[in-house]
Amino acid sequence: MSRIDGLIEGVDKVVRILSGVTAAARPNPAARIAEAAMDDAERRHSAGLMRVNHVGEVCAQALYDAQAQFAASETLRSQFRQAAREEQDHLAWTAQRLQELGSHTSLLNPLWYAGAFTIGSVAARIGDAQSLGFVVETERQVETHLEGHLTSLPVRDEKSRAIVEQMRLDEIEHGAAAKLLGAADTPAPVRAAMRAMAKVMTATAYYI
Repeated sequence: MSRIDGLIEGVDKVVRILSGVTAAARPNPAARIAEAAMDDAERRHSAGLMRVNHVGEVCAQALYDAQAQFAASETLRSQFRQAAREEQDHLAWTAQRLQELGSHTSLLNPLWYAGAFTIGSVAARIGDAQSLGFVVETERQVETHLEGHLTSLPVRDEKSRAIVEQMRLDEIEHGAAAKLLGAADTPAPVRAAMRAMAKVMTATAYYI
């Protein structure tokens, strides 16, 4: 693939990510689950949580794309690209669920993507072990975040629950894979900063 072809493919991918039109390679975990009757407040709450989850997947694409681009070894580049492909399923599932709930993806997706790509680029430039450590910590925090959503989602919203649970299992696998490849421990101040940024993102994306 030429440099121009690669650039065109990259731009096309970013446009699809930001517009919420990516396709999943795996079946949607909620495909066989009937839509439950929910009141307006429950639907808004489910939509808010799934919008947050969609933003998380937009950020995951940006992080993995940046880390794959700047990783020092081909092994890590392949690992990051594979994780990004699996995360695209989450992106498609959450976008579809938002449509089913009569809602929309975050209007700030370009901002979320740009910020996450910058962070991923910095992590990759520091070194492969540190970049992998960043993945491990990110996936650990995402797992906790998804567990909270499983508790917070309306009891009757089994479709959203099925999606979130599969996402949670996949994130655990991604973190474990990064750890096996030699991830370094992420310093405590960095972990705290990541949690703080995540709180800002989730509080904003729930509504916008």
